[in-house]
Amino acid sequence: MADDVEDPEAPDGFGVQPARGPESGFAQQQEGPGSKRQPDEDATSQPGPHTGKRKELDQREEDGRGYDDLRRVLGQRVYNNFYGTVDASGAAFGFGKASTPGLAPGTVDAKEIARTLQYYLRPQPCFDEALGRLRSEHIVVLAGQDNTGRGAGSFALLREMTREDADLRSLSPANSLADLAASNAIKPGQGYVILDYVGEMNVDAVQAFEIRRLSEELRRKGTYLVITAGEATRRRLALADYCVQWHAPDPLDLYHHCIDLLPPAPMSSDVASELLDRVRELRRPADVVAAAIALGDGAEAVLEILRDSAKQTVRNWFSEEPTAGDLLPLAALAFLEDIPERNFEEASVQLGLHVRDWELTGEAPAAEQDPSPTKTLRGVTFEQTRARWQERATGLVRVERRPGRGQDASRSERRIVFASPRIRELVIAELHNLYGYELWYPLRQWLSQLSRTGDLDMRTEVARGVALLARHALAEVDENLLQVWADGVASQRVTTALTLQFMCDDEHLAPQTLNIALSWADNKGPARAVTTAMALTGRLGSLYRLEALNWLWFLARRGERMAAAARRSMVLLLQSAEREPARALFTLRYVRTVIASTSQRSRDCSSALRMTVQILEAEGLEDPGPLAAALLRGNPDSARHLGSLWTSVLLSVCRRRAVGALCRTLVALRGDPAVADSVTALGEAMRRDMTSRQWEALRNDLSSALRHPDFAIPGTHQIARLLLGSLKSRPPTGRRPAGSSLLSAPPISSVSSARGGRST
Repeated sequence: MADDVEDPEAPDGFGVQPARGPESGFAQQQEGPGSKRQPDEDATSQPGPHTGKRKELDQREEDGRGYDDLRRVLGQRVYNNFYGTVDASGAAFGFGKASTPGLAPGTVDAKEIARTLQYYLRPQPCFDEALGRLRSEHIVVLAGQDNTGRGAGSFALLREMTREDADLRSLSPANSLADLAASNAIKPGQGYVILDYVGEMNVDAVQAFEIRRLSEELRRKGTYLVITAGEATRRRLALADYCVQWHAPDPLDLYHHCIDLLPPAPMSSDVASELLDRVRELRRPADVVAAAIALGDGAEAVLEILRDSAKQTVRNWFSEEPTAGDLLPLAALAFLEDIPERNFEEASVQLGLHVRDWELTGEAPAAEQDPSPTKTLRGVTFEQTRARWQERATGLVRVERRPGRGQDASRSERRIVFASPRIRELVIAELHNLYGYELWYPLRQWLSQLSRTGDLDMRTEVARGVALLARHALAEVDENLLQVWADGVASQRVTTALTLQFMCDDEHLAPQTLNIALSWADNKGPARAVTTAMALTGRLGSLYRLEALNWLWFLARRGERMAAAARRSMVLLLQSAEREPARALFTLRYVRTVIASTSQRSRDCSSALRMTVQILEAEGLEDPGPLAAALLRGNPDSARHLGSLWTSVLLSVCRRRAVGALCRTLVALRGDPAVADSVTALGEAMRRDMTSRQWEALRNDLSSALRHPDFAIPGTHQIARLLLGSLKSRPPTGRRPAGSSLLSAPPISSVSSARGGRST
């Protein structure tokens, strides 16, 4: 297993250590850097009164119900949303838009960079200023507004300073620049980028001295680092000398630049004139490029998209100053789209009650008073009929009839949905821009009420809506909703985790989302730590996989409540990667490395084994059957890693469970000739790490276990012989996994008296 200790996908040492909290997942430290042992952990991990133990068990059962909900959502409804390509274009006016390369830390594909820079136009004078700063200091920060082409600019700058075929690597936006300065893994002649840098969690972590030291280290090795960040970064003293104010190129200049590189598109003079007027209004370089490319499909179609009738429809509706009877249902729909109409109407009435209660209570607390709301609500009324409201919302909403998940057509129900996904975001934007505290205070109370409901579909839609709101009011969402829900009951914590997943659909929000999730992991109480573990299972864990695994391993060694949640999250993270071979292999490889780095009989070893057993026993997320069987069937390269994990557990007191999991996997693979090579590779990997006595003990135990009625199914013995018998003539190498016993593993019947195995 020595060949797996250093993970090749870790970005050159950068990003192996998150900016705060845990060390690398391959080390042994029990605490986060600079942190004290959590009082909550002491209370839950030490023996105490019976009531305390009962409370902890109740909390863990509640967490388990939360994970059941999370598993349902990840496995059924939003699998494609979480793990597909990010498109943060806000519908990009109908033009498809690929995600910025480098969003996920790691090596940036040269083809992706070439695609991004295909129509790139250098904005002046900021590009030349940044290039000069990069040449002299080897580090530059592109500070400016989102959607101004900072990401493409960072790669254009690095291409100027490195060889065309040189590797470019993206680092985590949560990296500590002070830690990077002390890193010994900076490779000469490379280019590094940090997209949407979120800053340091510890206020004093980044000082001017550390930044200068980083600049000197980069200069010494001929390495370059470009950071993109928001406007506020320019006001940070430590980075002020390295910041360049970035702006987008003139839209018409960019448009003509693209037109010159593309085949001519015939159009009338009137269309061409209006097209130029519409392009002049665009502020996103990506939209300008997309419009130019789309001209090949017809100028009229492009013009229709640029007119953006959806935005005009929404603005016209709000310009008529709707009454509360019309406004509140639309506000409710923004957070509860696509649920049965009967449930929506009930929730809409509840929102009206919250608004009426607010009107009766008087002024807002000083701490939350909005000094200048631009619009007011005019009397809540519940006299609007269903038909009248839908007539008032013509062009914004429509009614569909369809059954719920798993129901037949006879159970179809009316559901209210927006006319297009873009309208939902536009409505939330208008609500945020036009209305103040008198709407948003009761609306927050209503959302908090919904976050506790037992209806998972309703809470999922709440999470979608809150994630859209975060694009316009991240600080408010974080302070007034997410931080509160993260410490709430299980249903609220699941809603928080789902909100964070949906926030990652916006590439500029993804780094902030990571920052929010990790801020709860250490010294914020076990409930929030469990919420962090939940959040790291979905899209967030897919984007920032190494950081997610490091933090889950960190939490797996804390109090039992947090450890149990971390083990569940690790399993769910692997389950959600079933259709992503690279991420699945990365996760398996990580767990192997963790086991190899732990000391026999240590607490860390016990934690790693318990996590491994749960992985091997896990069921698939989408299809019935063991997860290991699905991985072997769809990802043959996983056999080597799974074999090593199975060997580690077989040589411990968890042997019985490992044998049972192996039997269930063989049963699921029986009768499938396509998996023959994978099963053979699995057996080779297992035997490679066993002595002759251990291998013979496994053969005997597996033979006995397969006599059980649950496993004595035609075809199972044949595939078991493929696992064990194909290597019968080859002598074992005797190489053992790190931390395993030199003695042969005991048979199942003598597990209780094992002497050489690991203790869990």
